[in-house]
Amino acid sequence: MQDYFLCLEVICFIFVYTMVFDKEARIERAKSLFLSGFNCSQSVVGAFADIYGFTQEQAMRMSASFGGGIGRMRLTCGAACGMFMLAGLETGATDPHDREGKGANYALVQQLAAEFKSRTGSICCAEMLRLRKDTPIVSTPEERTPEYYAKRPCVRMVELAARLWAECYENMKKQDR
Repeated sequence: MQDYFLCLEVICFIFVYTMVFDKEARIERAKSLFLSGFNCSQSVVGAFADIYGFTQEQAMRMSASFGGGIGRMRLTCGAACGMFMLAGLETGATDPHDREGKGANYALVQQLAAEFKSRTGSICCAEMLRLRKDTPIVSTPEERTPEYYAKRPCVRMVELAARLWAECYENMKKQDR
């Protein structure tokens, strides 16, 4: 009987360890979440939530405040913030004295930010939306219509952030093997 459980444990380990990570499905999931009405940050985090043991509801709640360039203040792009949250879930230090761990996380975030910026020209929401400096900050989200999606680069930013994170995640898992 003990051999049976050991065998079952090995089979479960192999299944989980070799489970196919479908990068394109994750990217499409992020886009779909955004197009269904979730904000940019929620869409990126939500597409990867299960990997980190979060329910969709938990993922949506913890990333909700980062949409619209952090609370619609048009600061750091919410899709990029979602990507940075995922970096923290993967590499964030949990010991307050772990300077090496903190440094590794910061380096990863800086690398992701640099790649995001190299492809978009900015990580600033207001700049990507081409807003004037005197554009008022409002808390009410706009209605999601076809015109809303057509005039904004946001779905492309969600796709890019999800793609960059999926590629980063794949590379980290290959190195772990």
